[in-house]
Amino acid sequence: MADVSNVTVRAARPQDEAAWRALWADYLTFYELTLDLAITDATWRKAMSDQSAIFMRVAELDGRVVGFTLSLTHEGTWIKNLDCYLEDLFVDASVRGRGVGRALLDDLVGLCRENGWSRLYWHTAEDNSTARKLYDSYVETDGHIRYRIEF
Repeated sequence: MADVSNVTVRAARPQDEAAWRALWADYLTFYELTLDLAITDATWRKAMSDQSAIFMRVAELDGRVVGFTLSLTHEGTWIKNLDCYLEDLFVDASVRGRGVGRALLDDLVGLCRENGWSRLYWHTAEDNSTARKLYDSYVETDGHIRYRIEF
């Protein structure tokens, strides 16, 4: 396992915007996606708003923001407390393998425990073997298949 002791994870702050936007652009490129700039702008605003269920955590390594998570909490019908859904996790390619992804996930696990949330869950592409190696070290896939209708 990678050493996460030199990685700092914290809540994103307004001054992280430029670093996050650069990482977000790389994230979209990784998934071969193009988003309207208005969606990126709205994502940032939601992550910075106390009125949104969406929150962002960033990872710093050597004083530089090198990764992020975007998550949200929501109620559920099969749980008593809130669920935490990890929607996005990305680490700069130049620092992969140095514990940044693990530190980001460990941070979310800690937040879930701290806040009494019922579950942390996420999904990833079936062929994303790098991410799956990390994710599989936490929990086995639950065997569910995702369906999505976009409008």
